Amino acid sequence: MSETVEQKRDRGAAIIGEMLGEEHGKTLRATAASDGFGSAISRMALEFSFADSWGRDGLQRRERSLVVIGILIALRQTKELKNHVKIGLANGLSVREIEEALVQATSYVGFPAIATATTAVIEALREAGKDPNVKTSEEKGLL
Repeated sequence: MSETVEQKRDRGAAIIGEMLGEEHGKTLRATAASDGFGSAISRMALEFSFADSWGRDGLQRRERSLVVIGILIALRQTKELKNHVKIGLANGLSVREIEEALVQATSYVGFPAIATATTAVIEALREAGKDPNVKTSEEKGLL
């Protein structure tokens, strides 16, 4: 028996809830169920990004997190990068592994992109209660 659209949205909400907290999943699900601004995008996120993509077999969530973090570094999408650093931590990535993703990406995206990404990662780690004493390049006076 195939999954209904509502079941897929519920599964997507459960997956994001497991990674960012149940309240986040509930909020995204409520936005998707509304007819308000952003509801269509929320439905797409639940159905495609979380249910279909994050819910697949083949890679573990921590591996998917590394892939997404690398992509967001390259795209210079710092707000989403911050979310996905937190998701990565929830999916079992260590601070060291996240730092290694930055190191690995440097050769491919360059130092300006890494400087921007590093600031976002440090901010996300602080928000998650990890590495509170590390300073950004801006705070060190390097940028």
